[in-house]
Amino acid sequence: MMFKLKSVAVGVATLALTASTAVAETVIRVQSVIPAQADEVHMLNEFAADVAALTDGSVKIEVLPAGAVVGVRETLDAVDSGLIEGGFAWTHYWGGKHPAANLFGAPIAGAGVGLDNIAFMSWFQYGGGKELYDRLWDEMGVNVKGFMLQPVGPEALGWFPEPIASMDDFRKLRFRAPPGMVGKAYSDIGVAAVAMGGGDILPALEKGTIDAAEWCCPKPDSVFGFQKVLKHYYLQGLHQVVVNADLYINGDVYDGLTDGEKKALEVAANASLSKAMSYRIYENGKALKDLTENHGVQLHDTPTDYFTEYMNAAQASLEAAAAENEFFAEVWQSQKDFAEIAVPFWAGAQTSNANLGKAFADSLK
Repeated sequence: MMFKLKSVAVGVATLALTASTAVAETVIRVQSVIPAQADEVHMLNEFAADVAALTDGSVKIEVLPAGAVVGVRETLDAVDSGLIEGGFAWTHYWGGKHPAANLFGAPIAGAGVGLDNIAFMSWFQYGGGKELYDRLWDEMGVNVKGFMLQPVGPEALGWFPEPIASMDDFRKLRFRAPPGMVGKAYSDIGVAAVAMGGGDILPALEKGTIDAAEWCCPKPDSVFGFQKVLKHYYLQGLHQVVVNADLYINGDVYDGLTDGEKKALEVAANASLSKAMSYRIYENGKALKDLTENHGVQLHDTPTDYFTEYMNAAQASLEAAAAENEFFAEVWQSQKDFAEIAVPFWAGAQTSNANLGKAFADSLK
């Protein structure tokens, strides 16, 4: 009888421990820098669902819209201090904290060496980029663990009120451009570049605060409704050949996770890199078709002098930043070393397919 009672007691204790373990969970509130209806938030929610599934619900990511707790510009600082557990943005937004943030969030003009979004992912995952990315946060002086989630690109040059035949036409316009090094290069070539959040662009266009704008690509652009005001669209641009949206988790919160939970975040992030690129190609294709067929949007080729002027400004910015900051120089050198090996193959292999694709696209007109 004593043996049976002891066995029952042990069994009850085990069940109680199992039950308490099963309900234990970590909730990570992630404030985005963009509105909830944006495509990037849709993909972020898919990432959150993957994390919940991989951890059996022990880690739950709750996505908050821009401004829910702090202002957009305070997002990273709020994660650093623990005011919110997580944030979602583009790392070049924090270029004011460290110039190398630009090389991870939006390496201007493909880092000046022809990196597109796929080549960038190759550098990040297998060319030493991730190790440098993990060092970025200490270099920046923030208590953050970063995860790269959504590589996009190439981004469209943008939306204009009338066709532009040259950079002289472009320079007559007040243009919404991204923050950081990318926007500075526009200023350097005489474009009146204005940085603002995605949700502020359409109201600024409607009020005449700005004349032209870029955000991303056909689908995200159409969600913001730029086609309601502007009808002339240029797909080819150099400013953000690749741009990456990232997740930031407070370092103490991340350190409090189990090894299995940390691995789940890593696996879900790697899946997100692929899913985001796949999703965007099809969604942007559908959106471009809708814009041109149903909203009167006209596609134009970018003036040739844009490419030479912008690339010269980009190269000058990259060289100046490398001369001023040791870590920036280290990251950029890593990208250049990678490009020396990978870009001749990747660019050469893509050329025939790009020409074939363009011929097919032209046959549809």
